[in-house]
Amino acid sequence: MEMTNLMKQKISNGREYRMMDVECRDLEQENYTIQGYATTFNQPYHLYYFDDKGHEVKEQIDRNAFANTDMQDTILQFDHEGKVYARISNETLKLEIDDHGLFITADLGGTKGGRDLYEEIRGGYINKMSFGFTVSDDEIKADGADYLRTVKSIGKLFDVSVVSIPANDFTEVSARSHCDGVIAEIESERVQAEAEARARAEQRESLLNRIKALKGEHR
Repeated sequence: MEMTNLMKQKISNGREYRMMDVECRDLEQENYTIQGYATTFNQPYHLYYFDDKGHEVKEQIDRNAFANTDMQDTILQFDHEGKVYARISNETLKLEIDDHGLFITADLGGTKGGRDLYEEIRGGYINKMSFGFTVSDDEIKADGADYLRTVKSIGKLFDVSVVSIPANDFTEVSARSHCDGVIAEIESERVQAEAEARARAEQRESLLNRIKALKGEHR
C-alpha cells in the first residue's frame, strides 16, 4: 500500500496505524461477515529498528487503553480511503472489548463493493487489515538496549481498513513520529547518567589513591 499525501497528512495530525489479521466467517450461505482482532492486549510487537545494531522499539496496548476511546462512528474502508463498507452508526460494524483485545465483526453484504471485497478476502487475495487511531496517553521505557512503548489510552478509533499490501512502512513512519523524540530524551538522560557514574567512579578512585598515599607517608 503506497502512502498517499492524505495518509501523510493524517500522520502529521497525530493519527497512527497498525496492521492486523482478518478472516472470513461463514455463518450461512450469502452471509458476508469478516472478523478478527484489531489488537491484543499486553503482547509486545515490533514497531521499528532505530539503529543499525538491531535495537528495536516494541509496543503493547494496555488492557484499559480503550476505556475512554471515541468509537461512535468508526468505519471500515479499503486502504484507509474511499468508500465506506461498514460502520458503527448503521450497525454493520461491531467492536467488542474482551480480555484478549479489541474484536471486530463487519457485515460487508450491504453493497456490491462490500460483497466483492468479501470474496477477495475469502479467496485469500487479501488477508491483512490495519486500523487508524490517536494516542492520548502512552509510556516509553528503556528495556536494556531496546525500548518498549505502552499505549495506555487511545483517544479515537477512526477506521479499520482492509489493505492490499501490509503497510509496514506506513506503520513505521507513524510510530517514529511519536516515539523518536521520547527515545532521544531517554538516550540523553542515559548518556548523562553514565557520564555522572563515570565521574563518581573517578572521584572515588582519586580519593582512594590519596588515602593510600597518606597511609604510605605515615608508615
